Amino acid sequence: MKKQNKLLGTVLLLICSMIWGTAFVSQSLGMESVEGFTFSGIRILLGGICLIPVVLIVNKGKIDKKSVLSGLILSIPFCIASNVQQYAFNYTPAGKISFITAGYMFFVPIFSLLLKRKIPPVTWLFVLLGFVGLYFLCIGENGFGEVNRGDVLSLVCAVFFAVQILLVEKFSDMDGVTLSCTQFISAGLISCALMLVFEEPRIENIKAAAFPILYAGIMSCGVAYTLQILGQKHTPSTVASLLMCTESVFGAVSSALILGERLSAREIIGCSIMIVATVLSQIFPLRKGEPS
Repeated sequence: MKKQNKLLGTVLLLICSMIWGTAFVSQSLGMESVEGFTFSGIRILLGGICLIPVVLIVNKGKIDKKSVLSGLILSIPFCIASNVQQYAFNYTPAGKISFITAGYMFFVPIFSLLLKRKIPPVTWLFVLLGFVGLYFLCIGENGFGEVNRGDVLSLVCAVFFAVQILLVEKFSDMDGVTLSCTQFISAGLISCALMLVFEEPRIENIKAAAFPILYAGIMSCGVAYTLQILGQKHTPSTVASLLMCTESVFGAVSSALILGERLSAREIIGCSIMIVATVLSQIFPLRKGEPS
């Protein structure tokens, strides 16, 4: 039974990563019909609404006020990261955005150091390797002059996702589903408010982007997060992190298959270096016998 549970956890987390990765395609397609705040606001709000029944069932109708308050705090960096990333699709291919966003794994240890947490020396090697990968991915042969606005926005997105990850760790004793639901609904409402202020949403355009919005909202936010919760019940956190990082791979592959995007040889080298850095940064603690 134990082996079956481990297999189930692995499968659920891989499906979760696949949904997150393919959602990059939906985000790219959605920008063909609607603007950034419109897409983010509706899809994030949908994700939160989908989690409301889960919260009510899991908590038997009771609401944990501390988890709600913590979710409101989480919604700030999540909202910034999501909207900044969405606008990056105006300038950068989906596959490339998925890899640059994965840079959050390298900002987390840097911010942890600022919080006076001990970081193993080998971690900095992986951080350096990751930034080398980002250089090849984002910087052309002519140097920094070829960095486009989407690359910068994606990197900013990675920074705020790193902040959100550290806050999630801080609130780890809270109810996870309530935390996520509050985060989504709050961030969705903020994004919708920004949509009304800075954009001119039209019903016909929203209808044209209906499938991308529904997929990114219901599947990426609602379903995928639920699968993550279920999968991590049977999987050590270090292994779970490695499995969920494959969203970048799914993002690049799905962008190539569905959108016909192609990365240059230099960008492929950058992606490969980032994959190696990401995998090593997750596997190494297991070899050292650190707890999961």
